[in-house]
Amino acid sequence: MSYTHLLYHIVYGTKNRHPLISESWESAFYKQMGGIVRNHHGIAIEINGMPDHVHLLVRLEPVIAISDFLSKLKSLSSGWARRTHEPLFRWQRRYAAFSVSESVSDAVRNYIRNQKEHHKKQTFEEEYRELLRLHNVPFDDRYLWE
Repeated sequence: MSYTHLLYHIVYGTKNRHPLISESWESAFYKQMGGIVRNHHGIAIEINGMPDHVHLLVRLEPVIAISDFLSKLKSLSSGWARRTHEPLFRWQRRYAAFSVSESVSDAVRNYIRNQKEHHKKQTFEEEYRELLRLHNVPFDDRYLWE
């Protein structure tokens, strides 16, 4: 038997960072995303965002690669958004995913919960670059927003 506790802070934006996630349906959207997480061997601990991006704190079982998980999550959630609310909805191709220690999971959860307040002071572009730098993830700005 193996013992795992794999937490991830995941961040990605809408295609071209268009503000497509409306307050009128964002709650239903996040619930839908939580269901997709459950159906792919995970637990959505926190989901929140802004009109142009989303943050998730998820716990995943070690039965699916993070890239495969995100491919499914992004595909299924964008399909739901297009069918039910916004026909032009698309996610950007890139994403950021960071491992999270249980000892700081409450801080990450609060960070995600307070997105609306946080973004009164910082744009998504600034936040995304800062998160990548804080986690020592190298990036080339030319390809960051694909």
